[in-house]
Formats: sequence, structure tokens, C-alpha cells
Amino acid sequence: MDQPKIARILKLIALLSGNRVYTLKELAEELEISQRTVYRYIETFQEAGFVINRVGPYQYHMVSIGDSVEDISQIVHFSEEEATIVNRLIDSLDPDNSLKAGLKRKLAAVYDSVNLSQYIGNKNVSKIVETLAKAMKEKKVVELKDYVSSLAGDTRSYLLEPYEFTSNYADVWAFDVNAGKNKRFKVYRIGEVVKTDEPWTKEYAHHSEPMDAFHCHGTRELHVVLKMNNAARNIMVEEFPMTEPDIRQIEDTLIGGSKDQAWLYDGICRDIWGIGRFVMGQQWNIEVVECDELKAFMLDSADNILQMYGEE
Repeated sequence: MDQPKIARILKLIALLSGNRVYTLKELAEELEISQRTVYRYIETFQEAGFVINRVGPYQYHMVSIGDSVEDISQIVHFSEEEATIVNRLIDSLDPDNSLKAGLKRKLAAVYDSVNLSQYIGNKNVSKIVETLAKAMKEKKVVELKDYVSSLAGDTRSYLLEPYEFTSNYADVWAFDVNAGKNKRFKVYRIGEVVKTDEPWTKEYAHHSEPMDAFHCHGTRELHVVLKMNNAARNIMVEEFPMTEPDIRQIEDTLIGGSKDQAWLYDGICRDIWGIGRFVMGQQWNIEVVECDELKAFMLDSADNILQMYGEE
């Protein structure tokens, strides 16, 4: 992205977040771009997590959220994983780039507000997320309707006390009133959420499980050590950015039958499925150094493949 374009985007943010309300035409004239481009920028802001209201015919304004929010850094939400990716992109800019230092400062300000998890710009799930977030704030029970169960293959309804979203609002942690235990629900599988007037009664029991870098939750701590070549290391960091702090370079070695630059991943996983799927997909580029459960997962997977596709 060129610097003039960055400047226009930052100026648009400043205009939208000011005291005055602008029309699309006025914004286009201020920025010397087309109204269509302005509208496309606004849609991008909304998808990225900015809260922008349409306050009149072709009039838009970036709103603050609640009386306690006073600056723009609290209007956008970044998960920890998103912040890591953005930080890496900023670091890749030319050292002489005049915007680099300012962008780093602004990212730090936004990163401090990652707990602002009740706002999302994803159009497909925004209504569900907003209803769940309101119920969390008011500590009310919700009726979750038409939830598609991956195990049973049918749809079910639940009475829940929702209390926490996971990264990127992919899941919601909630206390299942009828089952009497905490569960994690995939947001995209929810058909509808209705907030009731019933208050929480089990707040003392609410707790979520930690998530590992491979997006799996659990209370276990599986110590995993992998030896990888460049290809596997790059794919791991691209697909799972939170693994990067646990990767270090080691001496070149044979991996997959050829000598290559080598890397060691040494981290903690909560469930074998997340890292297992990754290793299976890069099996020729990875050597499992430590984790008996992961080795067993690989052997079981190989056995299943042989039974499905091997010669009789």
C-alpha cells in the first residue's frame, strides 16, 4: 500500500470520528477520490471491527462506544493473533518509512483494548454476536435456537449463560443451564439467539479453557517439540502466527530425506487435534521430536489412510 493511500485512509478515519457528520460526496471531495471508493473504505472499516453508523441519507459517522470510551483506539478491536499479524506487517516496512513509528504507537493503543470483545463487523454473525454480548453485559440467560450439532448431526436449542468470546468471535463460552456445565459453541452454527429476562444464577461456575496457538482449547498441557524445514516453518507461522515465539533456528539437518535449514518448534498444546492436523499436512517436512501422543496420532492416522486407500 502506497503512502498517499495510507494518508487518505487515516484522514478518512479522522473525518468519520470527528464531531461533524459528512456525506459520501463531501468525504469524496475532501479526499479527492470517488464516492464509490469512499464507500468501499467504509465497508472495509466495518469488516475490520470499526463501529460506523449510518446517521442519514449517505451520511456516516464513526461512533464512540459508551460514555467511557473517548478515543479512536477503543473503537476498533484486535484479537491477540490479529495484533501479532499487524505488528509483523508494520515491522516489514522500510526502516525510513515516516509512518512506521506512528503506526506502532497506534497499534499499541489498540492492543490495550483487546477486551472490547462485544463489537464485531462481520455481517453474517453480527446480530448473534451483539445479542450474546448484550446478554453478557446484563448477565441474562439466552435461548440459543437451531444450533447445528456436529456430533449428532441435528439442530438443538439451549438455555445458556454466555460469558466469553474466543478469538475473532469464532466461539462463545457459556454455561448450559440444563446440563449444568460450561460448553463452547461455534457462533456460525447458531441459528438464532433470544435474550431472556432471566438473570444468571451460576456465575461462580463460569470458566473458559485456555486456547493454544493451533486454536484448540483444553486444560491439558501437551509439550510438543517439532523439527521443521523452511517450508513447514513458513506455513506454520503464516497459518498460526502465535507459534512464532516458540520457534528457533537450529543447525541445518536432514528432514524428509534432504538437507535444509532447520527450525525447532517447542511449545505447549491443549489438544492433539489442532497440531496433529497441521503435522499430518506437512509430514514430509516435519519430524516429531517429542510428544508420544502426537506420534500415536500420526500412526493412527496413517493406519486409517492405509485401510481406506491401501491395497488389500
